[in-house]
Amino acid sequence: MAREMKELEAALESILFASGEPVHIERICMALELDKASAEKLLGKLRDYYAFERRGIRLIHMDDAWQLCSAPEHAGVIRRAFEVRRSAKLSQPALEVLAIIAYYQPTTRAYVDQVRGVDSSYTIGLLTDRKLIEVCGQLKEQPGRPRLYRTTEHFLRSFHLGSLEELPPLPGMEEGGQMRLEGEIEGAAV
Repeated sequence: MAREMKELEAALESILFASGEPVHIERICMALELDKASAEKLLGKLRDYYAFERRGIRLIHMDDAWQLCSAPEHAGVIRRAFEVRRSAKLSQPALEVLAIIAYYQPTTRAYVDQVRGVDSSYTIGLLTDRKLIEVCGQLKEQPGRPRLYRTTEHFLRSFHLGSLEELPPLPGMEEGGQMRLEGEIEGAAV
C-alpha cells in the first residue's frame, strides 16, 4: 500500500511538472484513476510536504485546479539566475479597471467606463494583452453586442489568490456582496 502511494505521488508530480499550467482536478482523477476525494487528499499531502520541508517548489490550489510553482521566497534568486526583468507594474488606471472587472465580472467595457467616468478601452486592451483579463462572451440582447470581460487564472496567480472569494471586501460593501451606491449605474445588469 505504501509503495502504491509513493507511485501515485510520483505520477502526480510528473503530471503537474509536465503541464506547467494549472491542472483541473477532473483531469488528475482521470489520469490516476482516483475519485475526487482521494485525489484531493493526495494533492493536499503533497502541498503540505513541499511547504513543511521548505522545498524550492510549492503546490498551489486555484478553484478546481492545481499547479506547481517556485517558492515565492526564491523569486530574487530565480530572477538573477535567468536575468528576468521585473514585469512592469500596473498603472493606477490599470489597477482601477482590473479591480472593477474582478469584483463585477463578467462585465462590459461600458460598465467599467461608467464606474470610472473615463474611456477604458486602451487599459482593457493592455490588461487583455497581459492575460490578466479575457473576453468571456457577448451581450446579444444589447445594441452593439458588447463583450463581457472576466479575470483569468493568470490574474489569480499574479495576485497570489486561490479563487475570487479571496479578494478583500470593498469599502462600502454590505453583507451579501451588494454595494451601497448613491446613484444607480445604468447598464449594471450584466
